Amino acid sequence: MSDPSLLVLASLITGEKHGYAIMEDIRRFAGVRLGPGTLYGAITRLQDRGWIRAVETEARRKPYRITAEGRHHLEEQMTALERVVKTAMQRLRRA
Repeated sequence: MSDPSLLVLASLITGEKHGYAIMEDIRRFAGVRLGPGTLYGAITRLQDRGWIRAVETEARRKPYRITAEGRHHLEEQMTALERVVKTAMQRLRRA
């Protein structure tokens, strides 16, 4: 899985994180290294869709939080991905 938006949502499902923490979490759990442009492009798209929001803080780094709509979207996408993986694994066994 390498869709930056889904990776960001998957990272934020465990709690609020700022950009660098999101990048490091994704690197650890997915083995994907997102560059800053890719990461912040995904963050902008997710905010525009209402799937994440910035958390108000006095800190220099701005943390983000997944919204209920973002959680629902992630669940839908993971269910669809699970179907694809299941089908591909069945077909691999028969090949």
